[in-house]
Amino acid sequence: MRFVNPVLGRRALGAMAAASLATGARAQGVSGKVTVVTSFSNDVTSPFKRAFEAAHPGTTLEVQNRNTTAGVRFVQETRSNNAVDLFWASAPDAFEVLKRAGLLDVYRPNAQGIPDRIGPYPINDPEGYVTGFAASGYGIMWNERYMRANRLPEPKEWADLAKPAYHDHIIITAPSRSGTTHLTIETILQGEGWEKGWATIKGFSGNLRQITERSFGVPDAVNSGQVGIGIVIDFFAFSAQGAGFPVKFAYPSVTTVVPANIALVKNAPNAAGGRAFIDFLLSTRGQEILLEPTIRRLPVNPAVYAKAPAGYPNPFTGSIGMPSLTFDVSVSEKRYAVVDALYDQLVGTNLEGLKRAAKAIGEAETRLARRDNAQARALLEEARALISAMPVTAEEAASAEVAGAFSGRGGPGPRQAELEQRWAAFAREKYTAAAAKAADAAKAAG
Repeated sequence: MRFVNPVLGRRALGAMAAASLATGARAQGVSGKVTVVTSFSNDVTSPFKRAFEAAHPGTTLEVQNRNTTAGVRFVQETRSNNAVDLFWASAPDAFEVLKRAGLLDVYRPNAQGIPDRIGPYPINDPEGYVTGFAASGYGIMWNERYMRANRLPEPKEWADLAKPAYHDHIIITAPSRSGTTHLTIETILQGEGWEKGWATIKGFSGNLRQITERSFGVPDAVNSGQVGIGIVIDFFAFSAQGAGFPVKFAYPSVTTVVPANIALVKNAPNAAGGRAFIDFLLSTRGQEILLEPTIRRLPVNPAVYAKAPAGYPNPFTGSIGMPSLTFDVSVSEKRYAVVDALYDQLVGTNLEGLKRAAKAIGEAETRLARRDNAQARALLEEARALISAMPVTAEEAASAEVAGAFSGRGGPGPRQAELEQRWAAFAREKYTAAAAKAADAAKAAG
């Protein structure tokens, strides 16, 4: 007969009983309405809503759709009377903003088979405030038919998009309206550095056809062939491919793959239901839903890729060329609102002036390709430097003086308005001068 220590035996039985009671309490506590604020479209949320409600009879998942920036603001503004259980979005820096503001609760789901990292990036917040449920990469999407019809080469890098051939063929969402676009802009800034990064961003922005207010507008325009190229999160392209649209996607060398996340909001009215939904997202069933053609996101459970269709990108095997950039959420968080405001004023408000300058540079380059001229080349470099010029440094953007003016509470203050007006005027002056320099270059080229 095997000897059993009676004390250890009682402890083991006690632990099993406690675990059983905890499990039962959790199951019994999952009922009623679970409210989630999310930036994801109905194509993404509806399959999860149906499956979760089927798995938990008596529970209703209420989905409140807001873009990431508006969602963060909503959670901030309703903190004293919170009616939201979960915040669900792609951009990790948005969660950092909420975490630092004390608006998230700790929850560590007991998920099996999920590694600590995806590439160099941790999947979950080490302190337990944020849980990664999928992976996301950022890059360039294009419509193959459109590209052939307009005789455009396939772009691979961000800098490619600044070439004259792409003028008026690109679409993007304003980063102030889309957390994923904000993350793309911030990734370029971190990967290339503040000055060079903004030069790249303004370079391709000079070739924009349109800036949309919602991120969904970008893939819709590319899928339909209204615009040839879109700057998007990867799953917009993958789900379009799954639906049969003639699109392709490339991860530029300066990009990152980071987790898309979910978090329990502080003082959640149905915390038990919120925790149950997080558990569901990380379950085998929840991870498999990510593979559906209308979603096509990258699961964080490597085992689930065994059920993926042939050719499905897998960040755990290197099949998508895992980027080397480690995204720093703390850097992004400090200047989050400033980066959005800079893009709005330097590009959004002054888009037509930027496009005129970019077109003038393209026309001068065309002449120089036929007949080189040192004076014209020098003038073109001056024009590019004018476009690239920034009204603030990276250090100033994260400083208390500048970033502190963009607190986000109570609406724009006088200091914020003053800075935005100054930045818009700065850009207007620089772009006008750049267009004139480019015109001079074209004349010098003959």
